[in-house]
Amino acid sequence: MRERESRNGGVIGVSDHGGWAVLVTAARDGRLLDRRRVELVGEGLPAIPHHSEGRRLPLDEAVELVERVRMSAERHAGLALDGVAKAVPGILGVALRECPELPPTIAERIKDYRAQNVADWVMYRHAIAGAAEARGWPVHWYDSRKVLDSAAESLRVKDLDAHFAKLRKAIGPPWDNDYKLAMAAAIAAGNGLAE
Repeated sequence: MRERESRNGGVIGVSDHGGWAVLVTAARDGRLLDRRRVELVGEGLPAIPHHSEGRRLPLDEAVELVERVRMSAERHAGLALDGVAKAVPGILGVALRECPELPPTIAERIKDYRAQNVADWVMYRHAIAGAAEARGWPVHWYDSRKVLDSAAESLRVKDLDAHFAKLRKAIGPPWDNDYKLAMAAAIAAGNGLAE
């Protein structure tokens, strides 16, 4: 959904999940430019193959399944970013949640309980990061525990919740925690506070 156009462009903040993400594009001054929920995996493919389906398959089949989902995620991430770029000229970058360290191979991630619990989310973040970099957009990595404070600092507001409540009243739903987090990340990255 297109909200408002900006001559100066904006940063796309991302709040990702297993197979989908919320993208919120904001100008450096905090104006909402665009918001949308996007699918990051094709129909018929599992959203969390490392964590769920991959554990029930022989290892070679699980690795092949994760590869198919990864390729789908990369394709869908590119389509999602192209959609935002059409709605908001002048994208200045993308802000993504930091990724935990993982074992280097898919097989190792599937075998490692801790890794299989986060590997799918990391896969989707890397797909979006790769799509952003392919378009020449910088990628900013944010700490979800600190980004709300960074956005409040950028906007010079004491109560970011009150600020977001006013915004929600003006624009209507959807406006849940994913949208807030993604917008905070976009604002912080646009002002150099996300990294």
